[in-house]
Amino acid sequence: MPKPPVLILTPVKNAAKNLELYFGLLENISYPHKKISIAFLESDSSDTTYADIEARLPGLKKKFRRATLWKKDFGFHIPNGQPRYWEPVQYARRSVLARSRNQLLFRALMDEEWVLWLDSDLLEYPPDIIETLLSKEKDILHPNCVLDYGGPSFDLNAWRDKGKLHMHDLRTEGELVPLDSVGGTMLWVKADLHRDGLIFPAFPYGLENPRVRYDNLWKGELETEGFGILANDMGYTCWGLPNLEIRHLRE
Repeated sequence: MPKPPVLILTPVKNAAKNLELYFGLLENISYPHKKISIAFLESDSSDTTYADIEARLPGLKKKFRRATLWKKDFGFHIPNGQPRYWEPVQYARRSVLARSRNQLLFRALMDEEWVLWLDSDLLEYPPDIIETLLSKEKDILHPNCVLDYGGPSFDLNAWRDKGKLHMHDLRTEGELVPLDSVGGTMLWVKADLHRDGLIFPAFPYGLENPRVRYDNLWKGELETEGFGILANDMGYTCWGLPNLEIRHLRE
């Protein structure tokens, strides 16, 4: 059976320190590289992220099906000394991230059959991750992103029951578990769902959906969490793989 083309999408900001590891993991992917396209959108970096990726493009284009890089600044910066999870900036940060994902998606998606959203700050994932995700035959899949194997989930944007249950709570339910929301550390999406309009809401979405969290002051869900609610409204199910663990760098 022919192997379907896959598009790996990575939005980046101030990612220069992680790029060596990111590209090392990419090189180790066992799926045929000539079936993989790679695209980046860099925004608002204060380091050398754009130049570093640009310098790698000629080599990437030789090894992979396609490799592209775009720049789109949104003018968003977290105040000095504050972590990216600082509560006062979360609405603006997640809204900008949603816009950057959508910008990247609309520019990069061509004839690929699958999209793999991949963060730039992952520490480890299996080389055969694409083959594994393909084998599950689900339209939307999210592995369990952790800091340590067997430990609590790091990506808490993947949840169920209005945010009460996260991936680490669902390990005993089996290989595949339904989710109401997903995270973006690693997200597998059938490309036609994106073409049908499944994007990342940059505004609070889903007020009428019973899966939305009651205590969410935004009165809806943003970005990847909004993606999960929108997918449900479109008739799609998001699936989690609580026992397929990938590791995130410590911040």
